[in-house]
Amino acid sequence: MKKMKNIKQLILTIFILTTVSPVKTSAQSPVVVDEVAAVVGDEIILKSFIESQRVQLLQQRYYTQRDIRCEILEDQLYTKLLLNQAKIDSIEVSDRDTDIELDRRLNYIIGQLGSEEKVEDYFGKSILELKEDFRTNIKEQMISQRMQQKITADVKITPTEVRKFYESIPKDSIPIIPTTYELQQIVRYPKVDDIEVLAVKQRLEEFRERIKNGENFATLAVLYSADENTARRGGELGYVSRGDLVPEFANVAFKLKKGEVSRIVKTEYGYHIIQMIDRKGERINVRHILLQPKVKPEEKEATLLFLDSVRTLILKDSMKFEDAVARFSQDKDTRNGGGFILNQRTNSIRFEQTEIEPTIAKVIQNQSEGFISEPFETLDENFKTVYKIVRIRRKIDAHPANLVNDFQVLQEMALNKKKEEFIGNWIRDKRESTYIRISPDYHKCDFQYPWLTIEK
Repeated sequence: MKKMKNIKQLILTIFILTTVSPVKTSAQSPVVVDEVAAVVGDEIILKSFIESQRVQLLQQRYYTQRDIRCEILEDQLYTKLLLNQAKIDSIEVSDRDTDIELDRRLNYIIGQLGSEEKVEDYFGKSILELKEDFRTNIKEQMISQRMQQKITADVKITPTEVRKFYESIPKDSIPIIPTTYELQQIVRYPKVDDIEVLAVKQRLEEFRERIKNGENFATLAVLYSADENTARRGGELGYVSRGDLVPEFANVAFKLKKGEVSRIVKTEYGYHIIQMIDRKGERINVRHILLQPKVKPEEKEATLLFLDSVRTLILKDSMKFEDAVARFSQDKDTRNGGGFILNQRTNSIRFEQTEIEPTIAKVIQNQSEGFISEPFETLDENFKTVYKIVRIRRKIDAHPANLVNDFQVLQEMALNKKKEEFIGNWIRDKRESTYIRISPDYHKCDFQYPWLTIEK
């Protein structure tokens, strides 16, 4: 039961908690329409929403010396102010980007619970139903994040400021840096047989012919497309710009006329056919059907054996890990950088345990610095089967932060503090020019920012 409770808290954090607040974070979930707690521009915050988030946070043993309802409301006031400004500045998030983020979060949960079936059993809902439940909230989070990033884009921090920030922290309040890892990898893709590629192309040509003879493209996408994110919508991507698409796909898609179906297009995801739905200036809405060639079991086995032989060479000191990366790794993102895996959240090579991709985390669990894993199977970011060897290049045990070993962490903390101050000034400016109405029930809240200044 204790393990399941921890997993539940993790799920709430990954799926529900907003990530853009300049104050304490709060949770988001479906609400029942009732009294309005506040209005920001044309965005509303409901009292039932605040109450449901209060219950969820208390279930997670969240503690605060402030009124928790006031904290939740202030977080929402800021989020809604960002959303309101994002509309003014025409900041958008495509359906494709939203689905990618949903999948990223969902895949982490699947990794924690063990399978899609266990996730569905845990929530009592299908994966598709879960995505629908969280899609709107995730999209709002992403829009708010982009707006906040735009606001603070020019805020910088100098080494001197980082040092002053560190020296200002009371000795008994210096943060503890959790155990972190620096990881390297060698990646190999199993060979795809030419016959399998030919079979996929023939299938797509068959689809093109069927569509030409009157069958519905969307129906075929629902039935056969390997892109689970779009298949349920009949293969529809939603309006996207050229930069939202991989070049090979965009080059063909943007040349199509309304209703036209493309030739077969090869991308890093597999093989596609595309149909133009509509175009608005430099944004298009298209459908696609994606098929991926199957990998034969013998090719998987051959890839495993190859990586195992590479590992043996490294363990016998016949080859350095970095040299093996340069010679054998097929991952374009890490091959030229010594195989170091980049932490996308922090843009560094350090990972806390909870930030490591689940299949890798399982392989390196309880291992020490210098450990080199046996080859294992996983999926890449395009959901293709891939095999890896992972090395723990460095393992830094938990310790109080210091300028020598943790400068980047302290730099991020100092920068975040400076951004918070900048955001505070931005809120004050926007508070003067944006319609904000807060229910009298919350006028006694001790807000961090002057949301009530104009009303009083």
